[in-house]
Amino acid sequence: MASVCPGPILDIYTTFKLGDIEHFIQREVRVVLIGQRWAGKSLSGNTILGADRFECGRTRTTEPEGRHEEVEGRRLVVVDAPGWNSSLSLNETPQGEKQRFKLNVYKCPPGPHVFLLVIPIDSAFCAEQRRILEEHMKLLGERAWKYAMVLFTCGDFLGKKTIEQHIESEGDALRWLIDKCRNRYHVFDNKTRSDPSQVTQLLKKVDEMVWYNNGSYYEVDEQTLNIIEKRQQEVAERAEIRRRRAEERREQMEKLVPEEMKTIPKLQMILLGSKGVGKTSVGNAILGIKAQEDGKRTAHSAARQGFVGKTEITLVDTPGWWKGFRMCDTPVVIREELMRSMFLCPPGPHVFLLMIDADASFTSKHLEAVKTHMELFGESVWRHTIIVFTRGDWLGAHSVEEYIEGEGEALQALVEECGNRYHVIDNKNPDDCTQINGLLEKITWMVAANNWGCFVPNEKIHSSIEEKKQRVEEGARQRQSWVQARRNLLTGSKNKLPDLRILMLGQKTVGKTETGTNLLQKEVFPTGQTKESQVEKAEVADRLITVIDTPGWLVKPSTGTEEVDKEITRSVLLSPSGVHAALLVVPLDVTFREPQQAALEEHMSLFDPSVWKHAIVLFTYGDHLADKSVEEHIEREHSALRWLVDKCENRFHVMNNTKKNDTAQVIELFEKIEEMVAGNSGQLFCPDENDIQERLVQRHHRRHIKQQLEQALQKDYRRREHELLVGFKQTLLELQSKIRGSASNNAPSSSLLDLNQLKIKGVGLSKREKDLDAKISQEIENLDKKILRSTDVLGRSMELFLPDFNGESPESPFPGSSSDRRSSDSQMDKVLSWLSKLQISTNVNNQLSLNYSQSSGYRSVLPTDFLDFPEEADIRE
Repeated sequence: MASVCPGPILDIYTTFKLGDIEHFIQREVRVVLIGQRWAGKSLSGNTILGADRFECGRTRTTEPEGRHEEVEGRRLVVVDAPGWNSSLSLNETPQGEKQRFKLNVYKCPPGPHVFLLVIPIDSAFCAEQRRILEEHMKLLGERAWKYAMVLFTCGDFLGKKTIEQHIESEGDALRWLIDKCRNRYHVFDNKTRSDPSQVTQLLKKVDEMVWYNNGSYYEVDEQTLNIIEKRQQEVAERAEIRRRRAEERREQMEKLVPEEMKTIPKLQMILLGSKGVGKTSVGNAILGIKAQEDGKRTAHSAARQGFVGKTEITLVDTPGWWKGFRMCDTPVVIREELMRSMFLCPPGPHVFLLMIDADASFTSKHLEAVKTHMELFGESVWRHTIIVFTRGDWLGAHSVEEYIEGEGEALQALVEECGNRYHVIDNKNPDDCTQINGLLEKITWMVAANNWGCFVPNEKIHSSIEEKKQRVEEGARQRQSWVQARRNLLTGSKNKLPDLRILMLGQKTVGKTETGTNLLQKEVFPTGQTKESQVEKAEVADRLITVIDTPGWLVKPSTGTEEVDKEITRSVLLSPSGVHAALLVVPLDVTFREPQQAALEEHMSLFDPSVWKHAIVLFTYGDHLADKSVEEHIEREHSALRWLVDKCENRFHVMNNTKKNDTAQVIELFEKIEEMVAGNSGQLFCPDENDIQERLVQRHHRRHIKQQLEQALQKDYRRREHELLVGFKQTLLELQSKIRGSASNNAPSSSLLDLNQLKIKGVGLSKREKDLDAKISQEIENLDKKILRSTDVLGRSMELFLPDFNGESPESPFPGSSSDRRSSDSQMDKVLSWLSKLQISTNVNNQLSLNYSQSSGYRSVLPTDFLDFPEEADIRE
């Protein structure tokens, strides 16, 4: 930790009482500068102090630094806080950084008078920036806003505009921030630091704020400080233990590997990781390539060759997956490219370099994503894997071991899975050859431990990929011919319509709003999550285009679902004469499976079935197709996507929203809508309002039933899981008793040892029996923890007579089995997926009828009082 500034001089005022605001001067001012990285905090600190006390430039502030100077007869204490990553939410921020952010206030005891929230004028302050800043301020508590003031930097970018004009023109996010700070703000032009008046004016505003706060300051909590310092000490101790383990391993391999083998003639490696983690830049650093990256996404696995010293390197770069997304959510084409990478460096790679960004958090969700993607290569992949932590500059003075230990169990588990093999690359310093040499050394030790062999892939995987490729291409050609034949049939009957009314539907974060903006060729829809349906119009391509944007739904229902349903049903009523097209927005960068299909069907059921005659699938993120056709994507993906395209009678279109100036894709969509309207004999989708409201009420009832069933099912499932855990523990105890009993039977009759002591201590057991006994004891201890957790969530079970879900029952967590909590939850996901498709209706006797699929062989009828049903409420209000 950086040194703390000397203790404060007692707050001295011109008078013992605050007196008149015009004459009030705060003799000691304690300031904390906070904001995102590159906002200009360090430079502003130097401007305030009138001296270069903080280092500026490319070096990132990694620890809170306090400096003090005498300025205009005052003692100024300024704390420069590390900036946060402007692209990461607080949940995505490493634990260590969050703790260090809380320590900022302790660098100017007894606490700061003002938090200067540094906002650069030369970049937009959007809703996302507001959310990240608000999240960080929550770490300090709501009371911190009482002492907050906005400090705008890059004042020269205002030009002839006033700061007030800039605030009003920037949008809601910046106006919210100014209001939150009670209209307290100031502007710095750090290029004219010789002008002392801007500091004088800032200090005057600080005086006014202190006066209004009755001379108070943000008081620090010593207990919080003690807790954080204790945690940091514990992390440091564990980090040192891990570092020593790695160092001992290195020294051991150094002795075992002959000198002539320390330089491997040929190394083949595969780079793996999530999108944007820095795979390509690491590959360039390894091969010594200094070319500027073009920023394009890696769409295909590709091999490159080069030399590092005397070692010939074959390096295979691969497409990344979305961070935190499991393998089943990754498009099939990406999965195939990952598996194909193994065959681009025959006979196989020596090492898989798994990239993890050191500037972000790593949770159980990220661990799940990594593990499921690594499963594509087979179980033995971990013996050939080294973790490479990218963006090492964010670690600053902290070791990578501190990052590993500070992030928690998920990252520690991944490192252990890789045999405690890891390395750090500073992407900002690619010319540092020592970090590449260190990586190659670690790869050499791992290859030596694997008897100098490489990872040999299964050739059947390659054959399977090639066979599927042929089937996909054939299916894509057929679909293209069907689509073209239909368009040719309608070409003569279509007319260019003077106006088009378009409804946008889809789940959250699929690109509806951005697409709506692109269709209208102007920024009309606000950024961020759409909470209410909104109608906007514009003249585009000699047509009056009306776009209705709607809130997105979640794949898994949650709180607020009813409000989304209301807005979706209200959306069609915003165009009383109806809509020409309902665009079902589906992203190309994630897969479309049964859960997405079920959610879409549920929301489409809010309208009558005729809506499908007016539906077109609109694929967003078209840049992710790369050189593949959309038809190939449809044929390659899950059958749920083909169901949707077939349901829309092969009407689909692709939008690449990164090409905002490409009007051709917009006009082509309009023409497809006009063809569809011609096929519908000019009829628009214009549902009856009463029918919509009745469907909304029915959907509300169905959801309530399913929620009740789901809760009951989960309770019963957890009870069964709990019984399996307890039963397995009992089996292990009996096995251990038999092992220890056999040892006591073999003991000499004259033994003076108590037989109970013999059983407890394992005296008389062979080495093999001792090892087995120890493993059983460890597994029993693990089971005790799982049973305790299971007991906490168990609750009362509700027995239900439900169909057998494909004969799959919960697996017990046997040692060495992969069926722990992850497997258990995946089994439960299958059950809930089945439940989401369950058709619920009311029969002639007013009984709730559960219509299972034909394959299940069940049809259950439950009395209406089976569930604790609320009185029917009118949810149309």
